[in-house]
Amino acid sequence: MSSEKNFGLSEEQTKAVKNLILRMADDELIIGHRNSEWTGLGPILEEDIAFSSMAQDKLGHAQALYNILHTMGEPDADTIAFTRNEKNFYCCHLVEYPIGDYDFSIMRHFLFDTAEAVRFDMLTRSSFQPLANLAKKMRGELKYHTMHANIWINQLGKGTDESHIRMQKALDECFPLALGIFEPSDYENVLSESGIFDGEKLLQSVWMDITAEVMEKSNLKLPDLDSVTPSYGGRKGFHTEHLQPLLDEMTEVYATDPTAEW
Repeated sequence: MSSEKNFGLSEEQTKAVKNLILRMADDELIIGHRNSEWTGLGPILEEDIAFSSMAQDKLGHAQALYNILHTMGEPDADTIAFTRNEKNFYCCHLVEYPIGDYDFSIMRHFLFDTAEAVRFDMLTRSSFQPLANLAKKMRGELKYHTMHANIWINQLGKGTDESHIRMQKALDECFPLALGIFEPSDYENVLSESGIFDGEKLLQSVWMDITAEVMEKSNLKLPDLDSVTPSYGGRKGFHTEHLQPLLDEMTEVYATDPTAEW
């Protein structure tokens, strides 16, 4: 059992922090597993290695976030990750989808990692010190992830007619799903007023500015925000048909013997 700490937070602030961390950690866990599915399948060896490496980073981020929850009295990281069903996950819909073709995975990679990098940059100034410290440690990895994504979006968007068409289709498909990253929580005011996190609305605004600039440079057209319905629900435990099968596969070994040590 962990030694529970409240870090000077009120009961409501504690709930808010735990909810925020679960949203982030579940995103990292699921997209990490999805991206790992490219191992051995990448279009070129360099990309096979790159995607596998970034997937491993995501799982490491998830573990670090779950470990913060553990210090706050929640179960250990493995228990949190491997013993919940889909209704108790708070990941967004974007991370749940199968890898599809490489155009879809690259576009998802860009949209998610850009949002992740902005979120963690915001969290470096968080009044909740464990999150601020972790965000500062992750800067290097996230810089590499976004650089990798930006390069491929630009190359494929401005490449052949076929690559351009496929990337535009992937953007149109991924954009409503990506907006689900910013689904507001019930604790937005608590987080912002406490200086813990400035909120999903600001995060989305900064993300939109960065995304629009990259897409314009890549000859891709960003969908009109006002004409798109965000894919909400994941933050409330309502998921796509893709999540539970992934969880079943992901937890198969753990479910066989939860006490096993490797």
